[in-house]
Amino acid sequence: MTQEEQGPVHAPEFPPNVTWLQGGPTTMASLRGRPVLIDFWDYTCVNCLRTMPYVKEWHCRYADLGLAIIGVHAPEFSFAHHIDNVRRAVTEKGLTYPIVLDNDYAIWQAYANRYWPAKYLIDREGYLRAYHFGEGGYGETESAIQTLLREAFPEALLPALMEPIRDEDKPGAVCYRVTPELYLGYRQGRIGNTANIAPDTVATYTDLGKHAEGFFFLEGDWLLTAEAAARPVGAQGESRLHLRYMAKDVNLVMMPPLVDRQGRIELLQGPSTGSGQAAQPLAAEDAGEDVSIEDGKAIVRVDAARMYRLVSNREIDTHELTLVTRSDGIMLYAFTFTSCVATELAAEVDKLLHL
Repeated sequence: MTQEEQGPVHAPEFPPNVTWLQGGPTTMASLRGRPVLIDFWDYTCVNCLRTMPYVKEWHCRYADLGLAIIGVHAPEFSFAHHIDNVRRAVTEKGLTYPIVLDNDYAIWQAYANRYWPAKYLIDREGYLRAYHFGEGGYGETESAIQTLLREAFPEALLPALMEPIRDEDKPGAVCYRVTPELYLGYRQGRIGNTANIAPDTVATYTDLGKHAEGFFFLEGDWLLTAEAAARPVGAQGESRLHLRYMAKDVNLVMMPPLVDRQGRIELLQGPSTGSGQAAQPLAAEDAGEDVSIEDGKAIVRVDAARMYRLVSNREIDTHELTLVTRSDGIMLYAFTFTSCVATELAAEVDKLLHL
């Protein structure tokens, strides 16, 4: 938790015209006298989802002792502006603290924020005292919360700092190099087969079979929009997306077709670089939690606009992933990758990486 070093800075007030999903409206002035944790998040962001269990536990531990947590939902993609999508995520994740929708990024700009997730800790007098960007630093953040609680309520009996929730959050865990986040729209995306790129137009793409890491490669009929790669209505044959990546886990933000609200993606995975073997259906042992094995095929059913966990490889290495779909109207937004493992597994990974 980084301490503010530029002198006292008052936390900005919430704009009067924002929408409160739950627990509001409220103001920073009305919270004066209590420590406040502002948590910027987006329900499709893997890093936000990984920090969420800690924020939920801090709310359970410290709300009755005086801490106020305000979740500021700042949408990354256009569909995340829709209140029903956010409400569904809040319900599914069991969030009970106040949530404000920052669809116009007014609160985001007031804090000069640039990150998902971002946490700002404000003391009883309304001054910004600490902040943290991204994952990690959970013990430091909780310690800072307790410091501000003791200042505000010296008589409060505070619990011991909570233990790490996941093994990969414990001391000694290792995060290996991963492929950077990969957007699939033409505005920020990195498409590999650029010879026949056609923004905002239905086009048939040809894959040459050579895939560089950090790019995506289209094959078949696709509609490339500013935010996403979409299977167009009336497309012929299969639409495929090829990806070479370095990671243990692969996630993908997707939105189902608007007509029947049900999309289907089949996953194929090639082995580590250099094997020369063809891609096969993703093995059950390497499947993410949103994948089901059906008649020997690895299938993802896309029924809501959210992040889907596609792959959880047994080995951290370079792999080839192919997505195959015939679902007209399905939209693919962004891949994220993670490779953090606990100490015991890290030792095994090191041996494999140095063979």
